Amino acid sequence: MMTVSPVSPAPSRPSLGVRIGRIAFLVVAAIVVIAVAAAFFVTWTIQRSFPQTSGTLRLDGLAAEVTVQRDASGIPTITADSSEDLFFAQGFVHAQDRFFEMDFRRHVTSGRVAELFGASQAGTDAFLRTLGWRKVAEAEVEAMDDTTRGYYEAYADGVNAYLSSRSGAELSLEYAVLGLQNPDYEPEPWEPADSVAWLKAMAWDLRTNVEDETERALLAGALADGGDPEDTHALLAKLYPSYPFDRNPVIVPQISTVEPLDTTADAAAFTLPPKDGEVQQAVTTIEWQETANVIEAASVLVGDAGEGIGSNSWVVSGELTASGMPLLANDPHLGASLPSVWYQVQLKCSTVDADCPFDVGGFSFSGLPGIVIGHNQRVAWGFTNLTTDVTDLYVERIEGDAYWRDGALVPLEETTETIAVAGGDDIELTIRSTVHGPIISGLTDDFTAIADAPDPALRAEGTALAPPGSDAAEYAVSLRWTALDPGTTATAIFALSTAQDFDDFRAAAALFDVPAQNLIYADVDGNIGYQTPGRLPIRGAGDGGMPQPGWDSGYDWTGYIPFEELPVAYNPASGYIVTANNAIVTDDYEYFLSRDWDQGYRAARIAHLIERRAAAAPLTAQDLRDIQMDGEMWIGKQLVSAMGDVEVDGTGPRTAVELLRTWDAQNDKTSAAAAYANVLWSRLVQNLFAERAVPLPTDGQGRLFTVVGDLLEDPSDPLWRNDRIDVDGMPQMLARSAEEAYDELAALQGTDTTRWNWGDLHAITLRSGTFGSSGIAPIEALFNRGPYPVGGGASVVDATGWTIGESYATTTVPSMRMVVDLDDLDASTWIHLTGASGHAYHEHYVDQTEDWASGVQRPWAFTPGAVDRSARDTLILAPAG
Repeated sequence: MMTVSPVSPAPSRPSLGVRIGRIAFLVVAAIVVIAVAAAFFVTWTIQRSFPQTSGTLRLDGLAAEVTVQRDASGIPTITADSSEDLFFAQGFVHAQDRFFEMDFRRHVTSGRVAELFGASQAGTDAFLRTLGWRKVAEAEVEAMDDTTRGYYEAYADGVNAYLSSRSGAELSLEYAVLGLQNPDYEPEPWEPADSVAWLKAMAWDLRTNVEDETERALLAGALADGGDPEDTHALLAKLYPSYPFDRNPVIVPQISTVEPLDTTADAAAFTLPPKDGEVQQAVTTIEWQETANVIEAASVLVGDAGEGIGSNSWVVSGELTASGMPLLANDPHLGASLPSVWYQVQLKCSTVDADCPFDVGGFSFSGLPGIVIGHNQRVAWGFTNLTTDVTDLYVERIEGDAYWRDGALVPLEETTETIAVAGGDDIELTIRSTVHGPIISGLTDDFTAIADAPDPALRAEGTALAPPGSDAAEYAVSLRWTALDPGTTATAIFALSTAQDFDDFRAAAALFDVPAQNLIYADVDGNIGYQTPGRLPIRGAGDGGMPQPGWDSGYDWTGYIPFEELPVAYNPASGYIVTANNAIVTDDYEYFLSRDWDQGYRAARIAHLIERRAAAAPLTAQDLRDIQMDGEMWIGKQLVSAMGDVEVDGTGPRTAVELLRTWDAQNDKTSAAAAYANVLWSRLVQNLFAERAVPLPTDGQGRLFTVVGDLLEDPSDPLWRNDRIDVDGMPQMLARSAEEAYDELAALQGTDTTRWNWGDLHAITLRSGTFGSSGIAPIEALFNRGPYPVGGGASVVDATGWTIGESYATTTVPSMRMVVDLDDLDASTWIHLTGASGHAYHEHYVDQTEDWASGVQRPWAFTPGAVDRSARDTLILAPAG
């Protein structure tokens, strides 16, 4: 019998679904493995650039140990035995937290951005090379006294000590990303001129009216075609009104008489504090304003509540405070940036004496040694932009390689620069200059447009054209600017940090030439003060409001206002001093300063709030913090009144207009009325000015407050008529704008008006100035943060600016806020826009932002005991070996 072996059944074939499931599992598993590996790699790449903040580091270049204590916000207090070690350590710590920012800034200030990012930045480099910031910085370093230069050299040594220990992505995540595009890039050693050049960039940001001058010139050209020159002149005067002295205050209503300074002494001498027992009281020969009380004294300053765009600072004397000692507040308004432009730090000598005179805390710039705004153990100071006119455009008549000057041809000065381009060929740049400065037409569209058609601008200013030269001659535009001459601001920073009284403060102000700033002052003896510093030009013919004929030396600058003739205030009878980019003095002042002041609405509002609160109870530091967050919109109150009798079509628009009737004019984050009021304001401005055959300017909301405010008082003004949008008269213009505002806001936030809010509409997204604007979403996500809801607005005290016709998103900000309490320095507070660190994903990258947006300020420990108690990390920097 045959035995048959059993046969195993054929294995069943998995179903298609099971096979797909297995494949999907394997794919998902592979993706997870890759993602985890990538996450580990990214995390490792990110975190390996984070600085060491505790333990001990040994460094070549130090003479003795330096202690770096960081508080819960990562803010360092640096204590050293010598000035050289102190600034060495500051350079090291700045580089730990912010080196990529520092490196990028020095490429900008040197006109070398194309070396980092390629040919797309060559135009930027050409313009900045033409301005020559780096060369001016090098000249300033060369001219420094030995002591000041030593500080800058020590700082550079500290930066380079950090660079010697790390490279590439170990320095910052940005270098890892940059390596994908520019793998051969390596940072160069830091130099003192890298630091000083940053002051030129700040001066450019704060150059005040060159845009107004350019805008007026181009507008004059646009209006000139077929128009009456007198009508053009009248319209320009209406659009750029004079300062409303009858409504808003000046900073110095009466100039104090003070003892003249010896400003011929060696600059380094200003950094030495007096010996114990030798601190002198500030000058006492003051011309007091006679008044019965503080309310009466301020009545000449305060008009209707209101505000403008720019920086705020104010100081109140002990006569008005609960402690009997001064309080000082400051919040400079700058473009939003990530990381913030400011870096908080404290610099302390272990023994304060003539050899090591520093005991100071405040806000610094990464890349620059010292403290820019803050306080020492005796004196506090703050800044706002002076808003004086320190730039002029000149129309030059060029013929060949020469230009016309007082009837004769003068050779142009020519230099050649080479722009290196990452991944591309070098570019040769020829820079031409006249006696006024570099020729900037041909580099930007606006300046080039003026050169192409200068006649209307010159005629609108009343200038007799009569250009010299043959038919072959052509026009160009040159720039005269105080910052293009070497100055002494780089020294003034240390003089401010060690000032002990008002005389020292004024001596430091005498050195602070560019950028020109309002300087306010308070001290522990109870004094308050103000000094106009800066290098302020004296002009010949013309006032610089329009481009001037460069071929006539009668329009040249003839010198600078002597320091002793600049406005000063010391212990004014009002008990306070407010600066908010408003006019410094009335037009009775001997010298011309500007025609383009901020219109003073912020200053008026601040003064009003100081008066109102001081009348109710003595002021506290919290009162000053509250004032900094005030969001009252002056033009909003005008609009509420104007809309009272306006009839609008539609239930939605009528409901929206009704919101305004109970609105307190405060731009609070949660306010539906504030959202509608700002959109209404935007639509009204665009309908009045932008929607025309020749568009009129819509920038400068403080200026527009005055322009539109005057229009609302005059319904017969022809600007209320706009044939292009079929509007004839003020009621029709207001109704149309109100209806359009409803439609716009309903599209953005829905038709339920109760759900509208200003904070989301006005939110800020923090963007890195380099890779955060790359256009590559995954890379942008690495560096950008937000949005964060924001209150305030343009031309209010809480000055969070936005651009009419573009977006309501916040673009300019109170970049920091501080309140210094001269009664108890440890009770002072501070905050800034982002955080101490420039490293994406570091805990201090944006850890101050939410507090900043909410108006919360953080404790500012200053005395040694308070610093010790607040310290979370301590790093010892020790000499190598």
